[in-house]
Amino acid sequence: MGYGRTFALWRAAAGPAWDAYTRHPFVQGLADGSLPRAAFLHYLVQDYLFLVHFARAWALAVTKADTIGEMRICAATVHALIDGEMRLHIQTCAEAGLDEATLFAAEERAENLAYTRYVLDAGHAGDFLDLLAALAPCVLGYGEIGARLLREAGDTPYRGWIETYGGADYQQVCARVGALIDGAAVRRLGPDPAATPRWPAICRRFTTATRLESGFWDMGLRP
Repeated sequence: MGYGRTFALWRAAAGPAWDAYTRHPFVQGLADGSLPRAAFLHYLVQDYLFLVHFARAWALAVTKADTIGEMRICAATVHALIDGEMRLHIQTCAEAGLDEATLFAAEERAENLAYTRYVLDAGHAGDFLDLLAALAPCVLGYGEIGARLLREAGDTPYRGWIETYGGADYQQVCARVGALIDGAAVRRLGPDPAATPRWPAICRRFTTATRLESGFWDMGLRP
């Protein structure tokens, strides 16, 4: 996918964990329409809660940034999450009789707690690049999944989800985040980030977050 050089290296370093996430049975159920509606609504409720913490993590990235350019992209991503991506969850759940107050008050599943707190801990304990490595599997993984399903999926009741993540607006977010990651890696690790001693630890951050994404899909299949 065209989300930058660093993402491509992180994706390759994740190995089988990346395919386990992006080609998970939950994703296949979205593509062919076989995913039970109850599972999808359960996932949307949990993903709404996830996005609340995810927006907080991107807000934390503003405070970790070194340049105005980095701050600007992170702030724009917070806006895209709150006023764009979360709208799909609110609208779809409202059609099922669940208003936003109900979503916000829902109990977080353990898989959701594990993932969101891991990302926030990466930001609090590490630097800007640690946080981006933990954030990237969600942002760019959903972009990759959405783009692929937009090309491959036929008539499915989950077309709205696919068009949200495969559409031009979200793909532009992914391109901006990919460029942000490339710039952040060079700024902090030098012109050849993969040759630095810190690189394996950054890759592990990304891979752990990828595994937690798969766990989130697993949770989605168990409403």
